Amino acid sequence: MENIKVKEENGISVICIDRPKSLNALNTQTLKELGQVINDISERKDIYTVIITGSGEKAFVAGADITEMKSKSAIEGREMAKLAQKVFSNIENMPQVVIAAVNGYALGGGCELSMACDIRLASTNAKFGQPEVGLGIIPGFAGTQRLPRLVGKGIAKELIFTTDMIDAKEAYRIGLVNKVYEPEELMEKTIELAQKIMKKGLFAVSLAKSAINNGLNMDTESAYAFEANLFGLCFSTDDQTEGMSAFIEKRKALFKGC
Repeated sequence: MENIKVKEENGISVICIDRPKSLNALNTQTLKELGQVINDISERKDIYTVIITGSGEKAFVAGADITEMKSKSAIEGREMAKLAQKVFSNIENMPQVVIAAVNGYALGGGCELSMACDIRLASTNAKFGQPEVGLGIIPGFAGTQRLPRLVGKGIAKELIFTTDMIDAKEAYRIGLVNKVYEPEELMEKTIELAQKIMKKGLFAVSLAKSAINNGLNMDTESAYAFEANLFGLCFSTDDQTEGMSAFIEKRKALFKGC
């Protein structure tokens, strides 16, 4: 991998977008590399949580690579959007929990990448925004779809139409990020959260993620039925037996993820 670094330890995979000279901007090669890494990790049984972050201290991902995009035709632009949408959708739907550690600028494609993650933690120097209409385009990596689902239609329209950039405090206020930490604490706190999740029934966590993601795209009755089916599936697992036995016996559960 030329633009992606991966570090793995104790069931956690840390994926780092590594193009610091361009503030980790997403070009086609980086998107393809990220997609390959995500596909590989999705099949792993020894990786339980994933952290996505950016290289350096200035940026998570400052956006898509404008230098590359400038000369694209309409068809080429669409193909880049479809590539990014597929990669981000795979992040959203991978069985592992994915946490974005937003360590700086998360603009355009960077904001869209963070929104594809299950949980977003930000440093106090993080900045978020969708500046695309100021460049004569629209958010094309599913930003027009994920942002209103996270913060509401009115706020999403304001951010997209004005291209206003917001700080981590405001992002927290509107529900775009879950927590805000000082820069030197960010990765430590992100790993702590990953470890906390990993102590739970991980198969159940994966099913809960599927229920939430799929249910949001269904009518209410279908979502209820989907949830009930996954709830029933839990009762065929060792983790359910262990979790409930531990509760009754007043001890900590020792989950196996199956």
